[in-house]
Amino acid sequence: MARLHLSRRTVLLTALAVLAIGFVALTLASGRWLRLGRVDLTADKLYTLTPGTIHIVRGLRAPLKLTLYFSEHATRDLPQLRSYEQRVSEMLQEMVARAHGRLRLQIVDPVPYSDDEASAEGYGLTPIGGGTNGERVFFGLVGSTLSPNADTDSDGDGDGHLPGKTLAIPLFDPSRETFLEYDIAKLLYELDQPSKPRVGLISSLPVQGNPVIGEEPWTAMRQLGQLFDIKTLDPAKLKRVDSDIQALLVVHPKHLSADTLYAIDQYVLRGGHLVVFVDPLAEMDNAPFVNSSGATDDHDSDLPKLFAAWGVQYDPQKVVLDRSRALRIELADSSSMSHPAMLGLGQQELNRDDVITASLQRVNVSSSGFFDLSPGTSSRLLPLMQTSTDAQVVSSQRVRESISNPANLLDSYKPDNAHYVIAARLRGQFSTAFPERAGEAGHLAKSGDAAEVILVGDTDLLSDRLWVSYTASLLGQPQLSALANNGDFITNIADNLSGSSALLSIHGRVSSQRPFTRVLALQSVADQKFLAKKQELQRELAATRSHLSELQPAKAARSDAVSTEQRGEIEQFLQRQLEINKELRSVQHQFNAEIDALGLRLKFINIVLVPALVALVGLLYGWRRSMRSRRRV
Repeated sequence: MARLHLSRRTVLLTALAVLAIGFVALTLASGRWLRLGRVDLTADKLYTLTPGTIHIVRGLRAPLKLTLYFSEHATRDLPQLRSYEQRVSEMLQEMVARAHGRLRLQIVDPVPYSDDEASAEGYGLTPIGGGTNGERVFFGLVGSTLSPNADTDSDGDGDGHLPGKTLAIPLFDPSRETFLEYDIAKLLYELDQPSKPRVGLISSLPVQGNPVIGEEPWTAMRQLGQLFDIKTLDPAKLKRVDSDIQALLVVHPKHLSADTLYAIDQYVLRGGHLVVFVDPLAEMDNAPFVNSSGATDDHDSDLPKLFAAWGVQYDPQKVVLDRSRALRIELADSSSMSHPAMLGLGQQELNRDDVITASLQRVNVSSSGFFDLSPGTSSRLLPLMQTSTDAQVVSSQRVRESISNPANLLDSYKPDNAHYVIAARLRGQFSTAFPERAGEAGHLAKSGDAAEVILVGDTDLLSDRLWVSYTASLLGQPQLSALANNGDFITNIADNLSGSSALLSIHGRVSSQRPFTRVLALQSVADQKFLAKKQELQRELAATRSHLSELQPAKAARSDAVSTEQRGEIEQFLQRQLEINKELRSVQHQFNAEIDALGLRLKFINIVLVPALVALVGLLYGWRRSMRSRRRV
């Protein structure tokens, strides 16, 4: 009977071993079950990809290779950067797991003077200092498309593929962690596109220059042309915006025909990505200014019919001033002054939570308009740029009359104590501005729920004069230097909108660096409780030291003439100084007492309580198994 019992047990153990080996083999072969077992237990779902990213990753048409360059050896003494690298690599691995084999990841440590370091530099990655022993630190991503080739393997990884199109993220900056998923998804999307995105342009300003007279395009448009295929559309002939236009820029729209407006209207309702630059006073417009004889003013631009349909309020005769953000300009008499209609918008006025403006430092604008929502509108207006509360709205006529003397704009200046939105995203469901054309073929009456338009209340920010400085180089060629991020602002807009709708749905996320909220709360309570006492002791200590400094020189100069009372007073002040220092140390200890107690409790839980509970559960489990075995015997 014992021999039979052992035989059954052996068969059972063998069967279990075979099943386990088969399960592991199947897991390693396909990875499917392992992927299903990945669970994101972080509070903010840091490692759970958004639906937009999953759509991009699963829809990859060509196999892609990602190479993460991270200086493992050089960052031994940089724990924060190493922690962020783990966050990046985990997200990349999650994307690889979702890509059905079309995405491969390689992690490389570019040690100094190696081929890997030369490769990282060749791909344009940006090294930073501060590594171990002064070594440079690389932390960037290179992505490349792979084309099958049975005979050649130039990247040396033995997969029979040739590297094709290559793009890179030069540096993973921890300060940009909230946009980590967006940046990687954007890289994948751009790698998967066969050609540069096409951007349409409708403009009444000479933003593209004039080749006939040798006039160069504006610098912002030249930068845009390096990344996008810009197609200029003739508004006089426009009947429909083609579907291959991934983003449409409308700059300073004036007197557009009904057919052109209808084409823009239907483009937006079909899910097209529109950017509108309007201006109450376009200083780069060549039309004549209004004068005392009543000449027609044509320096403002507007889209009243479309704005009304979208629920947007915009007054083309109003300019917003902001004296606290005024730029200094040179006057004709070589003097300078701050111009309240020309604004330098800094980080406080730029939306740090939007991918378009998050990395910008300053954008300069001039004689700008502003936007608001009409009452009852269901759409949302998400500011990209806005004024400070030290802003005031005036008529564009008053700004024109103050061109020669901007100081007049400060006369009777009264801030409105409100933020005015100069640039924004408009999101929601839009209705057509042309319901009367409902019978036409292909007409749409409403957009989807996630339609989006970007509104900018200034066109002068596109011009070179607000953000570009030219200096002569040694060879006599003009050297360009940027005074603000206007060009980056335009490029970021086109870059964001020219992607797929899936890419637009990826927004900023919370940082993985979680604060100790309980500790911060304890510090706040301690501050309120003990700060007054601490300040009182510090003031008394300063007064005591002042008295000692007055008495001790006299003692040093005429020690024999110092009376017993003076000696007693000095000794008393010295004793009080020691007592005050002791009380300050006691207060500082009380500052940290509750935090130290919290630390001790956490240590007790982690070091003593949890292991004890685990051991107790193990002992109980073992005791129960032992009792069952005895009962069977």
